[in-house]
Amino acid sequence: MSNENAPLRFSRKDPKKFFITLNKRVNEHFKNINTPKTGNWKLYIKTIFMLALVVAPYFLILFTEFNAWIKLLFALAMGVGIAGVGMNVMHDGNHGSFSKIPWINKLMGSSIYILAGNVHNWKVQHNILHHTYTNIHGHDEDLEAGRIIRFSKHSKWLPIHKFQHLYSVLLYGLLTINWAISTDFQQTYRFLKRKITYRKALQPIRQWVILIFTKVLYASIWIVVPMLFLEMAWWKILIGFFAMHYVAGLILSLVFQLAHIIEDAQMPLPDKETGTMKNTWAIHQLLTTVNFSTKNKFMNWFTGGLNHQIEHHIFPHISHVHYTDIAKIVKKTAKEFNLPYNEYKTTRSALFSHFRFLKQMGVQPV
Repeated sequence: MSNENAPLRFSRKDPKKFFITLNKRVNEHFKNINTPKTGNWKLYIKTIFMLALVVAPYFLILFTEFNAWIKLLFALAMGVGIAGVGMNVMHDGNHGSFSKIPWINKLMGSSIYILAGNVHNWKVQHNILHHTYTNIHGHDEDLEAGRIIRFSKHSKWLPIHKFQHLYSVLLYGLLTINWAISTDFQQTYRFLKRKITYRKALQPIRQWVILIFTKVLYASIWIVVPMLFLEMAWWKILIGFFAMHYVAGLILSLVFQLAHIIEDAQMPLPDKETGTMKNTWAIHQLLTTVNFSTKNKFMNWFTGGLNHQIEHHIFPHISHVHYTDIAKIVKKTAKEFNLPYNEYKTTRSALFSHFRFLKQMGVQPV
């Protein structure tokens, strides 16, 4: 396994100047259309819709006389809404691409708390570790799924992995409920120990206070309040809570996996002696990232442009509402420089590729 604490650098050798050319073309695009790179009215309307998809069913559950089965459907709808908020609102907010106004980005980014996550941990894992060290074993924590799923050929193989292409999807739904219960506590401890922080460092005590306070607030809203207001058995409320999280976790996990844990995405390692990657950071993003279903208007809308992962990884500071337009520039430039632009035409084909890849990773190495 790679040493995650070892210094890692990307090559600076880009004689053809791919990223300089691409960046110039994208900047010219926005200059020509006289539009900011941040979100617009389309994103604001979608934000209202996604938040309403979480809030409206919540109040319908609390203050209506529908039976338990109807309220379970409301809980499932909240799960879809939570995934939608995560992909469309929280994601842009925490990348600083939702708005030109910092406090609005901060507010939208804080919506992660209704997903049971933590802003600081997410920015460290996603903005720093994942976006910088994409698909590099020992550095990108998105490749780590405990011992039960093997996402990389560089990870240790266990006999149970022979069946991971069958059972993995059952575990994907546990993503956000793990955030609520254990992941954030583990990450806070680990990131503080490794002294990894996002921009302005928070004092450790303050990080722990914010984490504990938001977790208590979260549990109060989603579990305590329903138990106080609803004349319903406690276990039914917990089933609804779990069902909501399972839907959200399943959607988010599958969308995340289709971008990197898939056949066409490479998982290169740095040179053992120098710690240097073979390619520049921008070219590395092309090699390790995959688009899917980019012609599907619903997928573009619902996934917050996460099906345009190539554009997102190279330009994370640009709002997803612009990805369809700049994708044409990225694809054309990659082709000119004889670089890959990996994409699957449909979500279905990407899903098949993901589970084929899991099956490949489940084969015992020779």
